[in-house]
Amino acid sequence: MVKDILFDLDDTLFDFHADERVALEKTFASLNIPINDAVCERYSVLNLAQWKALERGEINRDQVKLRRFELLFDELGYRVEQAKKAASIYHKYLAEDFHYMEGAKQLLEELNGKYRLFLVSNGTLSVQEGRLKKSGIGCYFAGIFISELLGAEKPSRRFFELAFAQIPDFDVSQAVIVGDSLTSDIRGGINAGVRTIWFNPKGQPPVPGIVADYELQKLKDLPELLQKL
Repeated sequence: MVKDILFDLDDTLFDFHADERVALEKTFASLNIPINDAVCERYSVLNLAQWKALERGEINRDQVKLRRFELLFDELGYRVEQAKKAASIYHKYLAEDFHYMEGAKQLLEELNGKYRLFLVSNGTLSVQEGRLKKSGIGCYFAGIFISELLGAEKPSRRFFELAFAQIPDFDVSQAVIVGDSLTSDIRGGINAGVRTIWFNPKGQPPVPGIVADYELQKLKDLPELLQKL
């Protein structure tokens, strides 16, 4: 039986890559710097690497925000000062817009009232608050837990302990976590003793040592899976 569902936000409910692309294009335009697909793809690679380093506790959040642009701008031959400007401008634009993953809004509407829904995110607080406000989906969640407020990051057990302490009558045996990241969401769920559902729409290969309880390629199939648990 499932009572509580913990949802990741980026690339689970929101299409972060689409949001990222729009914010990057606006940022580069404001700095009069040309941008193309290769630059966007390189930024995504550098950005992901910084977030993975944060998950491992190797760098802090402020370093993530700046270092990805410092590395990119260094490769492109631009000055460090421009990287700092880009980092600041980018966050403003990223908080202003959102794109849903296919079926995400419909899924929340279908699950609403049948389960208690919660959001668990490592994303930057100001960005997540801006996108949640603009999308209006905050009303579906009984609790929104963002690492910047909790003081701990997924996949640490501490993140989940702090979140669970704020949920009345929470029982890990009646909860699942749904997310796209094996290293953050799935490993986090394993650390917290929660059943895990890996949302893997692109059919990515598994990561050795991180085994999800279930795998899902389309959000629309989640309600049927939940009924079987």
